[in-house]
Amino acid sequence: MLEIALYQPDIAPNAATILRMCACFGLTCRIIEPAGFVMSESQFRRAGMDYLDKAALLTHASWAAYRQATAGRRSVLLTTRASLPVWDFAFQPDDLILMGRESVGVPDTVHAAVEARVTLPMREGLRSLNVAIACAIATGEALRQLRGRPTP
Repeated sequence: MLEIALYQPDIAPNAATILRMCACFGLTCRIIEPAGFVMSESQFRRAGMDYLDKAALLTHASWAAYRQATAGRRSVLLTTRASLPVWDFAFQPDDLILMGRESVGVPDTVHAAVEARVTLPMREGLRSLNVAIACAIATGEALRQLRGRPTP
């Protein structure tokens, strides 16, 4: 099933918001460490509210560990450096939507290693959306294409 992956997230409330979204849609969220914050319930509680205990969360100690654990699946990087709009991309049921760090995205090595790169086209001169908002838009499009329904 479709999953979300966060590459070394910087901001706990953004990660918690994404975890909350994952809980609501029955999606697994993978966090590729190290995170820019201590991953604790208190860090996530405000944005995640009481949804966190319903979220499926997996952590990976490194990019290499993530790639090993997800071998055979496509990592689809949402990046401002792509030219293919997310709504022109054909998602597959076992794709992983990969989000970069809020501060710097992903390193070139990760950018080059993923199987696909997509973007959210924006007005000229604007840099990016909040990572949780961008993730929600991409996830919504993937679920629309896949006719996804929340899992019980």
